[in-house]
Amino acid sequence: MAAPSNSATSGGCESSATTTAVSYVTERDGSALVRVRLQPRSKRDEIVGEREGALVVRVSAPPVDGRANAALCRLLAKRAGIAPGRASVVKGTSSRDKLVRLDGLAAADAGELLA
Repeated sequence: MAAPSNSATSGGCESSATTTAVSYVTERDGSALVRVRLQPRSKRDEIVGEREGALVVRVSAPPVDGRANAALCRLLAKRAGIAPGRASVVKGTSSRDKLVRLDGLAAADAGELLA
């Protein structure tokens, strides 16, 4: 009797997203997608670590007029070594829990650079 396969099928629907060793980074369409828990109005801009499947990031900017989102994108782009314009919030613009796209960066690379 053959051993059951460890691979799961999706019932014919295939997703183009891939996961990495880091739980908060996935890849879709050639860009890394990073799940972030943002803490605005902190003393400094910094990446704190991982909590509950999200990268915890603190920024000094207040959550007014998109300033905290802009600071988040600048910080992640700087750490990832990409231009600030290639980082964007794609989900959660008015929430602490966000999804940030890092264009042109592989998920594995993003996981290493942001860890």
